[in-house]
Amino acid sequence: MFNKDYLLPTLSLFCAMILWSSSFIAMKIAVAGFSPIAVVFGRMVIASLLFCALWKNFRSIHVRREDWKYLIFMAVCEPGLYFLFEAYALKYTSATQAGMIVATLPVFVAIAAFFVLKEKLALRVWFGFFIAAFGVALLSWGATATENAPNPLLGNTLETLAMVSATGYMITAKSLSNRYSPLFITALQAWVGAIFFLPLLAFTPGAFPTEFPYEASVAVLYLASVVTMGAYGLYNFGLSKVPAGQASGFTNLIPVFTMFMGFMFLGDRLSTTQFLASGLVLGGVILTQISSSSKEEAKATV
Repeated sequence: MFNKDYLLPTLSLFCAMILWSSSFIAMKIAVAGFSPIAVVFGRMVIASLLFCALWKNFRSIHVRREDWKYLIFMAVCEPGLYFLFEAYALKYTSATQAGMIVATLPVFVAIAAFFVLKEKLALRVWFGFFIAAFGVALLSWGATATENAPNPLLGNTLETLAMVSATGYMITAKSLSNRYSPLFITALQAWVGAIFFLPLLAFTPGAFPTEFPYEASVAVLYLASVVTMGAYGLYNFGLSKVPAGQASGFTNLIPVFTMFMGFMFLGDRLSTTQFLASGLVLGGVILTQISSSSKEEAKATV
Protein backbone atom coordinates (compact mmCIF):
# COMPACT_ATOMS: atom_id res chain seq x y z
CA MET A 1 0.00 0.00 0.00
CA PHE A 2 1.25 3.47 -0.85
CA ASN A 3 2.49 5.43 2.17
CA LYS A 4 0.89 8.88 2.18
CA ASP A 5 3.88 10.22 4.12
CA TYR A 6 6.00 9.68 1.00
CA LEU A 7 3.59 11.38 -1.42
CA LEU A 8 4.97 14.92 -1.07
CA PRO A 9 8.65 13.83 -1.03
CA THR A 10 8.00 11.64 -4.09
CA LEU A 11 6.37 14.51 -5.98
CA SER A 12 9.24 16.79 -4.94
CA LEU A 13 11.84 14.35 -6.26
CA PHE A 14 9.88 13.81 -9.48
CA CYS A 15 9.65 17.57 -10.15
CA ALA A 16 13.34 17.97 -9.29
CA MET A 17 14.20 15.42 -12.00
CA ILE A 18 12.19 17.35 -14.61
CA LEU A 19 13.99 20.58 -13.70
CA TRP A 20 17.40 18.88 -13.64
CA SER A 21 16.71 17.37 -17.05
CA SER A 22 15.91 20.82 -18.42
CA SER A 23 19.19 22.09 -16.98
CA PHE A 24 21.13 20.08 -19.60
CA ILE A 25 19.28 21.94 -22.34
CA ALA A 26 19.76 25.31 -20.64
CA MET A 27 23.44 24.61 -19.94
CA LYS A 28 24.02 23.62 -23.56
CA ILE A 29 22.51 26.95 -24.67
CA ALA A 30 24.44 28.90 -22.03
CA VAL A 31 27.90 27.50 -22.86
CA ALA A 32 27.30 28.36 -26.53
CA GLY A 33 27.38 32.04 -25.53
CA PHE A 34 29.64 32.12 -22.48
CA SER A 35 32.67 30.23 -21.17
CA PRO A 36 31.76 27.31 -18.86
CA ILE A 37 33.37 29.10 -15.90
CA ALA A 38 31.34 32.26 -16.55
CA VAL A 39 28.14 30.24 -16.76
CA VAL A 40 28.53 28.46 -13.45
CA PHE A 41 29.87 31.56 -11.66
CA GLY A 42 26.96 33.65 -12.92
CA ARG A 43 24.56 30.89 -11.91
CA MET A 44 25.97 30.75 -8.38
CA VAL A 45 26.10 34.52 -7.89
CA ILE A 46 22.52 35.07 -9.02
CA ALA A 47 21.29 32.19 -6.86
CA SER A 48 23.29 33.53 -3.88
CA LEU A 49 21.65 36.95 -4.20
CA LEU A 50 18.22 35.34 -4.39
CA PHE A 51 18.94 33.33 -1.25
CA CYS A 52 20.18 36.47 0.55
CA ALA A 53 16.63 37.80 0.18
CA LEU A 54 15.58 34.87 2.38
CA TRP A 55 18.21 35.58 5.04
CA LYS A 56 15.67 35.87 7.85
CA ASN A 57 14.99 32.14 7.43
CA PHE A 58 18.63 31.34 8.29
CA ARG A 59 19.31 33.64 11.25
CA SER A 60 18.09 31.12 13.82
CA ILE A 61 20.19 28.26 12.42
CA HIS A 62 23.14 27.20 14.55
CA VAL A 63 25.78 25.22 12.71
CA ARG A 64 27.77 22.82 14.85
CA ARG A 65 31.51 23.39 14.63
CA GLU A 66 32.17 19.77 13.67
CA ASP A 67 29.68 20.02 10.78
CA TRP A 68 31.41 22.84 8.91
CA LYS A 69 33.94 20.51 7.24
CA TYR A 70 31.13 18.30 5.98
CA LEU A 71 29.06 21.25 4.77
CA ILE A 72 32.03 22.70 2.90
CA PHE A 73 32.97 19.30 1.45
CA MET A 74 29.37 18.81 0.28
CA ALA A 75 29.26 22.20 -1.45
CA VAL A 76 32.69 21.75 -3.06
CA CYS A 77 31.52 18.42 -4.48
CA GLU A 78 28.30 19.97 -5.73
CA PRO A 79 27.93 22.58 -7.09
CA GLY A 80 31.72 23.09 -7.16
CA LEU A 81 33.37 20.18 -8.93
CA TYR A 82 30.10 18.85 -10.33
CA PHE A 83 29.27 22.05 -12.21
CA LEU A 84 32.87 22.47 -13.32
CA PHE A 85 32.97 19.02 -14.91
CA GLU A 86 29.45 19.22 -16.32
CA ALA A 87 29.81 22.69 -17.83
CA TYR A 88 32.91 21.60 -19.77
CA ALA A 89 31.29 18.24 -20.58
CA LEU A 90 28.45 20.01 -22.38
CA LYS A 91 30.95 21.89 -24.51
CA TYR A 92 31.98 18.56 -26.02
CA THR A 93 29.03 16.16 -25.79
CA SER A 94 25.29 16.38 -26.42
CA ALA A 95 22.71 17.02 -23.73
CA THR A 96 21.14 13.63 -24.48
CA GLN A 97 24.39 11.70 -23.94
CA ALA A 98 25.17 13.64 -20.76
CA GLY A 99 21.68 12.95 -19.44
CA MET A 100 22.13 9.25 -20.12
CA ILE A 101 25.34 9.16 -18.06
CA VAL A 102 23.47 10.74 -15.13
CA ALA A 103 21.54 7.46 -14.90
CA THR A 104 24.68 5.88 -13.44
CA LEU A 105 24.51 8.10 -10.33
CA PRO A 106 22.59 5.54 -8.18
CA VAL A 107 25.29 2.99 -9.02
CA PHE A 108 28.05 5.35 -7.89
CA VAL A 109 26.12 6.06 -4.68
CA ALA A 110 25.78 2.33 -3.98
CA ILE A 111 29.51 1.75 -4.57
CA ALA A 112 30.40 4.72 -2.34
CA ALA A 113 28.13 3.39 0.40
CA PHE A 114 29.99 0.07 0.17
CA PHE A 115 33.42 1.64 0.70
CA VAL A 116 32.53 4.62 2.92
CA LEU A 117 29.55 3.40 4.93
CA LYS A 118 30.54 -0.29 4.83
CA GLU A 119 27.14 -1.27 3.48
CA LYS A 120 26.97 -4.72 1.93
CA LEU A 121 26.14 -4.94 -1.77
CA ALA A 122 24.38 -7.84 -3.44
CA LEU A 123 26.04 -9.55 -6.39
CA ARG A 124 23.37 -8.12 -8.71
CA VAL A 125 24.48 -4.59 -7.76
CA TRP A 126 28.06 -5.30 -8.81
CA PHE A 127 26.82 -6.97 -11.99
CA GLY A 128 24.57 -4.01 -12.74
CA PHE A 129 27.45 -1.61 -12.11
CA PHE A 130 29.66 -3.29 -14.71
CA ILE A 131 26.81 -3.44 -17.26
CA ALA A 132 26.13 0.28 -16.78
CA ALA A 133 29.85 1.10 -16.96
CA PHE A 134 30.17 -0.85 -20.21
CA GLY A 135 27.12 0.98 -21.54
CA VAL A 136 28.69 4.36 -20.77
CA ALA A 137 31.91 3.32 -22.48
CA LEU A 138 30.00 2.09 -25.54
CA LEU A 139 27.94 5.29 -25.58
CA SER A 140 31.16 7.28 -25.89
CA TRP A 141 33.06 4.97 -28.25
CA GLY A 142 30.01 4.60 -30.49
CA ALA A 143 29.60 8.35 -30.83
CA THR A 144 30.73 10.38 -33.81
CA ALA A 145 31.54 14.07 -33.72
CA THR A 146 28.58 16.31 -34.53
CA GLU A 147 27.75 19.98 -34.15
CA ASN A 148 26.12 19.28 -30.76
CA ALA A 149 28.88 16.85 -29.68
CA PRO A 150 32.28 17.83 -31.17
CA ASN A 151 34.25 15.50 -28.85
CA PRO A 152 31.81 13.05 -27.18
CA LEU A 153 34.52 10.83 -25.66
CA LEU A 154 36.02 13.76 -23.72
CA GLY A 155 32.61 15.20 -22.87
CA ASN A 156 31.22 11.90 -21.58
CA THR A 157 34.36 11.30 -19.51
CA LEU A 158 33.93 14.71 -17.88
CA GLU A 159 30.26 13.98 -17.22
CA THR A 160 31.26 10.71 -15.53
CA LEU A 161 33.61 12.68 -13.25
CA ALA A 162 30.66 14.95 -12.49
CA MET A 163 28.76 11.87 -11.28
CA VAL A 164 31.63 11.01 -8.94
CA SER A 165 31.40 14.53 -7.51
CA ALA A 166 27.61 14.25 -7.18
CA THR A 167 28.10 11.04 -5.21
CA GLY A 168 30.17 12.89 -2.61
CA TYR A 169 27.40 15.48 -2.35
CA MET A 170 24.60 12.94 -1.94
CA ILE A 171 26.31 10.83 0.70
CA THR A 172 27.18 13.94 2.74
CA ALA A 173 23.88 15.77 2.24
CA LYS A 174 21.91 12.78 3.48
CA SER A 175 23.71 12.79 6.84
CA LEU A 176 23.38 16.58 7.17
CA SER A 177 19.69 16.64 6.27
CA ASN A 178 18.85 15.30 9.72
CA ARG A 179 20.12 18.53 11.32
CA TYR A 180 19.67 21.29 8.73
CA SER A 181 16.75 22.38 6.57
CA PRO A 182 16.74 21.70 2.81
CA LEU A 183 16.53 25.48 2.22
CA PHE A 184 19.68 26.15 4.25
CA ILE A 185 21.63 23.34 2.57
CA THR A 186 20.61 24.62 -0.88
CA ALA A 187 21.55 28.21 0.01
CA LEU A 188 24.93 27.12 1.37
CA GLN A 189 25.63 25.29 -1.87
CA ALA A 190 25.04 28.52 -3.81
CA TRP A 191 27.17 30.67 -1.50
CA VAL A 192 30.12 28.28 -1.42
CA GLY A 193 29.77 27.75 -5.17
CA ALA A 194 30.09 31.50 -5.82
CA ILE A 195 33.27 31.65 -3.72
CA PHE A 196 34.62 28.48 -5.38
CA PHE A 197 34.23 29.81 -8.92
CA LEU A 198 35.32 33.43 -8.34
CA PRO A 199 39.11 32.77 -8.52
CA LEU A 200 38.58 30.41 -11.46
CA LEU A 201 36.78 33.17 -13.34
CA ALA A 202 39.46 35.71 -12.44
CA PHE A 203 42.44 33.60 -13.44
CA THR A 204 41.08 31.66 -16.43
CA PRO A 205 42.07 33.45 -19.67
CA GLY A 206 39.07 34.55 -21.70
CA ALA A 207 36.57 33.33 -19.12
CA PHE A 208 35.09 36.73 -18.26
CA PRO A 209 32.31 37.61 -20.73
CA THR A 210 32.61 40.69 -22.93
CA GLU A 211 29.21 40.24 -24.55
CA PHE A 212 25.89 39.00 -23.21
CA PRO A 213 23.93 37.07 -25.86
CA TYR A 214 20.20 37.10 -25.13
CA GLU A 215 19.49 33.34 -25.25
CA ALA A 216 22.60 32.42 -23.26
CA SER A 217 21.83 35.10 -20.65
CA VAL A 218 18.24 33.87 -20.22
CA ALA A 219 19.59 30.31 -19.88
CA VAL A 220 21.92 31.40 -17.04
CA LEU A 221 19.05 33.18 -15.27
CA TYR A 222 16.94 30.04 -15.63
CA LEU A 223 19.72 27.84 -14.25
CA ALA A 224 20.27 30.17 -11.28
CA SER A 225 16.65 30.64 -10.28
CA VAL A 226 14.52 27.72 -11.44
CA VAL A 227 17.13 24.96 -11.36
CA THR A 228 19.49 25.94 -8.53
CA MET A 229 16.79 27.18 -6.17
CA GLY A 230 13.94 24.99 -7.41
CA ALA A 231 15.49 21.64 -8.29
CA TYR A 232 18.01 21.53 -5.46
CA GLY A 233 15.42 22.76 -2.97
CA LEU A 234 12.95 20.09 -4.04
CA TYR A 235 15.62 17.39 -4.09
CA ASN A 236 17.05 18.29 -0.68
CA PHE A 237 13.52 18.23 0.75
CA GLY A 238 12.85 14.80 -0.72
CA LEU A 239 16.26 13.56 0.41
CA SER A 240 15.47 14.61 3.98
CA LYS A 241 12.37 12.38 3.97
CA VAL A 242 13.45 9.20 2.15
CA PRO A 243 16.59 6.98 2.11
CA ALA A 244 19.50 8.25 0.00
CA GLY A 245 19.46 5.16 -2.22
CA GLN A 246 15.77 5.56 -2.93
CA ALA A 247 16.18 9.27 -3.68
CA SER A 248 19.12 8.64 -6.01
CA GLY A 249 16.98 6.11 -7.90
CA PHE A 250 14.85 8.97 -9.20
CA THR A 251 17.79 10.07 -11.35
CA ASN A 252 16.83 7.17 -13.63
CA LEU A 253 14.17 9.53 -14.97
CA ILE A 254 16.70 12.15 -16.07
CA PRO A 255 17.94 10.41 -19.26
CA VAL A 256 14.36 9.83 -20.40
CA PHE A 257 13.34 13.45 -19.86
CA THR A 258 16.63 14.78 -21.24
CA MET A 259 16.45 12.63 -24.39
CA PHE A 260 12.96 13.96 -25.09
CA MET A 261 13.94 17.59 -24.42
CA GLY A 262 17.18 17.25 -26.41
CA PHE A 263 15.20 15.94 -29.37
CA MET A 264 12.56 18.68 -29.09
CA PHE A 265 14.76 21.72 -28.44
CA LEU A 266 18.27 20.89 -29.68
CA GLY A 267 17.70 18.35 -32.42
CA ASP A 268 19.82 15.69 -30.67
CA ARG A 269 19.93 12.27 -32.31
CA LEU A 270 21.41 8.94 -31.19
CA SER A 271 22.93 6.32 -33.48
CA THR A 272 21.84 2.68 -33.35
CA THR A 273 24.95 1.82 -31.33
CA GLN A 274 24.20 4.61 -28.89
CA PHE A 275 20.60 3.43 -28.47
CA LEU A 276 21.99 -0.02 -27.62
CA ALA A 277 24.47 1.58 -25.21
CA SER A 278 21.68 3.61 -23.60
CA GLY A 279 19.72 0.40 -23.07
CA LEU A 280 22.73 -1.16 -21.32
CA VAL A 281 23.13 1.87 -19.07
CA LEU A 282 19.48 1.89 -18.02
CA GLY A 283 19.37 -1.91 -17.72
CA GLY A 284 22.43 -1.96 -15.49
CA VAL A 285 21.06 0.80 -13.29
CA ILE A 286 17.63 -0.84 -12.99
CA LEU A 287 19.36 -4.07 -11.96
CA THR A 288 21.04 -2.25 -9.07
CA GLN A 289 17.71 -0.72 -8.01
CA ILE A 290 15.68 -3.93 -7.72
CA SER A 291 13.90 -3.89 -4.37
CA SER A 292 15.88 -5.33 -1.50
CA SER A 293 14.36 -7.33 1.31
CA SER A 294 12.07 -5.48 3.67
CA LYS A 295 14.68 -5.87 6.40
CA GLU A 296 17.28 -4.06 4.29
CA GLU A 297 14.79 -1.34 3.40
CA ALA A 298 13.93 -0.83 7.03
CA LYS A 299 17.61 -0.54 7.87
CA ALA A 300 18.09 2.04 5.10
CA THR A 301 15.42 4.29 6.62
CA VAL A 302 17.08 4.42 10.05
